[in-house]
Amino acid sequence: MIQSLKDTVKLNNGLPMPGFGLGVWKVKDGEEVIHSVRSALAAGYPMIDTAAIYRNETGVGEALRQSGVKRDDVFITTKVWNADQGYESTLAAFDTSMKKLGIETVDLYLIHWPTAGKYKETWKAMEKLYKDGRARAIGVCNFHEHHLEDLLQDAEIKPAVDQIELHPLLSQVPLRNYCYKEGITVEAYSPLGSGGLINHPTLKAIGEKYGKTAAQVMLRWDVQNEIITIPRSTQEAHIISNADIFNFELSPEDIDKIDALNEDKRFGADPDNFNF
Repeated sequence: MIQSLKDTVKLNNGLPMPGFGLGVWKVKDGEEVIHSVRSALAAGYPMIDTAAIYRNETGVGEALRQSGVKRDDVFITTKVWNADQGYESTLAAFDTSMKKLGIETVDLYLIHWPTAGKYKETWKAMEKLYKDGRARAIGVCNFHEHHLEDLLQDAEIKPAVDQIELHPLLSQVPLRNYCYKEGITVEAYSPLGSGGLINHPTLKAIGEKYGKTAAQVMLRWDVQNEIITIPRSTQEAHIISNADIFNFELSPEDIDKIDALNEDKRFGADPDNFNF
């Protein structure tokens, strides 16, 4: 189990990946993202998750430099955007991301969405980046089981991670079970339902039992399920609060109550039906 902020999950290639980190989706480049990342690193966060389409890789890189934290002590994830998918274009997009971040290697590089007709060529480029040592691990985002099965037909290297929308209203149990069976680590984005679940009555009631917020309950539910989680916040107090989940444990009964909230409800796009 992920028992502390520094605990890691071993990926299928042996790389240790932190179980908890900061996501920076919708965080503005410049001072906002610099403040968020520096606050998270100061609070002991071991991982930052960005993407080319977030348009804040430059700020993330600047925050890393300003923080004084050693590069080896921070796990960095970024992603190739849909418009850049394809073999040569993925390699070029990777170079652009590295320049913006100011780093030479990334810990995890992900395909952002399963763009039809492109993701297999993209994966070949990802495999090259991995073999060349430029990405320490490679994986995907928003891949359903059938996308993964299709990719695995031709892949030389199995994805290490599938980063998916996952929260109590979208628990994704069948996909999680498939990934666990295949040795693919599951990572949750929008773990708080894009903020839409922080006032959910069941989650608030469970939190009151432990002296915790609904947000802390949801993040604790993730780590107790061995799901890597990357909550986003721009406020230092929330960044610190989100990480304050390693001093209590949800009972099996409360885990069951949270599991029962699933409605297969998405706050983001469906990977089978997106147009970007």
